[in-house]
Amino acid sequence: MQTANRTLAADPYNMIITGVGGQGNVLASRVVGNMLMEKGFRITIGETFGASQRGGSVMSHLRVSGHTDVSPQIPKGNAHLIMSLEPTEALRVLKDYGNQEACVLCNMRPIHAMSVISGETQYPEAAQIKQWIRGLAQKAWFLNATEAAMAMGNPIFGNIMLVGALAATGLLPLDRDSFAKVVARMVPGDKIEQNMTAFDKGAALIGDGD
Repeated sequence: MQTANRTLAADPYNMIITGVGGQGNVLASRVVGNMLMEKGFRITIGETFGASQRGGSVMSHLRVSGHTDVSPQIPKGNAHLIMSLEPTEALRVLKDYGNQEACVLCNMRPIHAMSVISGETQYPEAAQIKQWIRGLAQKAWFLNATEAAMAMGNPIFGNIMLVGALAATGLLPLDRDSFAKVVARMVPGDKIEQNMTAFDKGAALIGDGD
């Protein structure tokens, strides 16, 4: 492992990756953590699950430091970055862990809870979600990663696309080379090319998003 070669915006840098069960955000946290370890950073990951197998909330706390190990739980109100695979999950996490300096990277494909499906509650309009997030964060990117992943033939690639998008924001020292090293260790050989394509398509979404 090399020595950490880039200064973080804060140390520790606090990132939350969130979504619902089945979207692959736990894998995304492992990938991002391993990419940062390739750069020499120390990583601590803590996870919370809310009936994840039934589409409940799943949240990974990822803390990054250049010199020390820290506790796995991010204090409330202290997230620097929230990466969400589902729009209302971004809001939920931002409400508890965000602040006016936080950044948000959000996939805009909604997943409806049973209360929405049954008509008991109403899912917010996309424009309203964006307005709320922008009001609670310093900067936000809104991406259609699931649609791009479906065009590749599998919506699960949305999580890797968000990793590529995160790298393209420049918020953390993440790059294609470190992703290639990590994915080669984590997926079967015949899946590497697809994952690289998903990473590249996700990075391109930063230029297309709003």
